Amino acid sequence: MRIVITGASGNVGSALLRRLADDGSHELVGLVRRPPGNGDPFPDTEWIPVDLTDDDPSTLRLACEGADAVVHLAWGFQPTHREDYLEELGVGGTRRVIEAVIAAGVPHLVHMSSVGAYSPKRDDAPVDEDWPTGGVRSSMYSRHKSAAERLLDALERDRPELVVSRMRPGIVGQGRAGSALLRYGLPALVPSGVIDHLPVLPLDRGLAVPMVHADDVADAIARTLEARAPGAFNLAAEPVITAQHIADALQARLVHVPSAAVRAAVSASWHARLQPLDPGWIDMAYALPLLDTTRALTELGWSPTKDATEVLAETLAGMRDAAAGRTPVLRPRTVASGLLRALRRGPVSSRREP
Repeated sequence: MRIVITGASGNVGSALLRRLADDGSHELVGLVRRPPGNGDPFPDTEWIPVDLTDDDPSTLRLACEGADAVVHLAWGFQPTHREDYLEELGVGGTRRVIEAVIAAGVPHLVHMSSVGAYSPKRDDAPVDEDWPTGGVRSSMYSRHKSAAERLLDALERDRPELVVSRMRPGIVGQGRAGSALLRYGLPALVPSGVIDHLPVLPLDRGLAVPMVHADDVADAIARTLEARAPGAFNLAAEPVITAQHIADALQARLVHVPSAAVRAAVSASWHARLQPLDPGWIDMAYALPLLDTTRALTELGWSPTKDATEVLAETLAGMRDAAAGRTPVLRPRTVASGLLRALRRGPVSSRREP
């Protein structure tokens, strides 16, 4: 099977390449903005440089020619002070991938959606895939994921012969993504070791979020490709991660701070450009529903191999150690390199290429 993967060098993409390479029967094509150089961890993957914000469709469409499936994983998390760019990459990029899939006659599109596409919860009862995907309007990430879902709705309506699959995972973690997550969430001057020195964790004790390992998401995608299964699939592991779980993993004391106060602090520091995390992530964390994964279990035969507390522990350990992979997206993060890039190009939350 010839499988074209956008964002193949990232958190989920690297896990998917590992999973598909194990099968040994696929022709894998990775579409990324920055292909791996020396020490490529996936030597059997064909890498094609593609910028999904580029209005010239030729390279993207040519890459999709002859594909049995396209897996669209590419998404942007920074720069959070340039929503125009993030929207062009996320929503515009999804539109361009859809156009390329149609033009090339690809029979199957797998799209990486997210729990972030869902509308706010009413309570803590897990929801299935029929829950509305209106997003959390104060979160740009959630708005864009919701907008991408509308593009898929139109695609299914206009092209019923095309199989469209939507993966909706909770927070996706793995140790190798530690450096990348640090770049997304901490100022460049803050060392990773700070994670070991948090005596208290100021969070609203009502926090409850679904989490899943990147390898388990990759397994669900592989099963979806093999079965050519249409529709949406929630992906999450048990238990639900709470503020207390995070505090315990950090060996810190949980101090209850209302979510509104947490948001105000994050908003003020983000507007002051002291840290790169925009306040919409706080809104989303407290608004999004928990996930019922029955459909993935019954239709794909999928179940997570790691429980959510294991995923949390591995991810935090990866952040503590500034763990990295051998791709540009998962590259090592150091204070020195972060400071140098900030001096050359400005803070990560403002520059186009984080």
